[in-house]
Amino acid sequence: MAWVSKRKASDGSPRYLANYRDPTGAKRSAGTFRSRPDAERAGHAAEIRIGEGAWVDRTAGKIRFTDYVETSWWPPLAHLELTTKAAYRRDLDAHFLPFFGRYPMAAITPPVVQDWVATAQRGGLPARSIRKCHTMLSSVFKAVHRDRVIGDNPCERTILPKVITTTRETIDPAQFEKLLAAIPERHRVLLLVGIETGMRWGELAALRPRHLDVEHDRLTVQETIVEISKKNSPTGQRYTLKAHPKSDQRRILKISAELTGLLVERIAARGMQDDDLLFPSTPRNPQQPTSRNTFRTKVWRPAVLAAELPTTVRMHDLRHAHASWLLAGGADLKTVMDRVGHTQISTTQRYLHALDSADNTALEAFRRTRDRHLSTHPEPVPHPRTEPDPAAPEQDVAAVSAEGAMPAACR
Repeated sequence: MAWVSKRKASDGSPRYLANYRDPTGAKRSAGTFRSRPDAERAGHAAEIRIGEGAWVDRTAGKIRFTDYVETSWWPPLAHLELTTKAAYRRDLDAHFLPFFGRYPMAAITPPVVQDWVATAQRGGLPARSIRKCHTMLSSVFKAVHRDRVIGDNPCERTILPKVITTTRETIDPAQFEKLLAAIPERHRVLLLVGIETGMRWGELAALRPRHLDVEHDRLTVQETIVEISKKNSPTGQRYTLKAHPKSDQRRILKISAELTGLLVERIAARGMQDDDLLFPSTPRNPQQPTSRNTFRTKVWRPAVLAAELPTTVRMHDLRHAHASWLLAGGADLKTVMDRVGHTQISTTQRYLHALDSADNTALEAFRRTRDRHLSTHPEPVPHPRTEPDPAAPEQDVAAVSAEGAMPAACR
């Protein structure tokens, strides 16, 4: 219940202080007024805002963006995946703290957020990255609003740059053969597993001999190795082994007998144990993962240049090629989705027309199905129309019409 305290101003005139209690029970002031009714109205208005969930702590709004993020928003994120948390830390340090760091939270209004968008655009940050960063920024201000530091989320009315969707070219079989020939021999099996299974890099890096089922020609995707910079690593370690892949479910993938044979030869030639890595950084240390960045700079890029492929081609594009080749060859969406470990079928649908030959393959499949149907259900031969016999006597048209007329009751 709000209440009013009477005071005296320096000139001796009365002043009335509006009092109320905040959601925690602490005493608060809604201002000082010249009349008691004005003070009562202010106190009651504050209580109404509390009841409606619209009350904010104006004192707390003075906290700087950096201080709030580091003390209130960042610590509870300890449960996030390592890669997600590392990405958040990178974006905070690169995009948000330099711009918003010294602002009091209450001073960050929609125009300020819009100014950040414009600054990011001028700095060359792609539209898709701006939108992704803005989503993270909005989550910060949702927490600020939840803690009653500000009244509204200043990110809710931001005008964001439009993302122009571009079709990424997919490696075709001929290009892959050129790439395979340009890759050093000791890395070729890695590429063959990548193109035939569509595994992510971390899943490839975590493969071990015990994941290979020689009898049934199968590989189990059970673990993944996460590589992040030591600066952003909560453990200070560059590599972290996760006991499950990105989809949180293991996958058992059928592979060709030829690929099984190559993996068996690799295991035997290197004397690998069940828990050794199939693709370690060096044969001398079977437990040291291959660095993604080192592989990209020292192995992948030189091979792409030697194969005369576009410089934009990435190792991850083998995963895209795997899904695209399956769909172009007639595999159904659900099978491809399960094989590559997508959690949403809409993600898999992006690869439906990735290859130039996809439409031709689809049309051929249509024709095969139709031809098979026609061969088992021939079309009926149309009955020949009977022509009138010139020698037959002519009939009275009126009489025929009258005989064939439908009774009125049946119309």
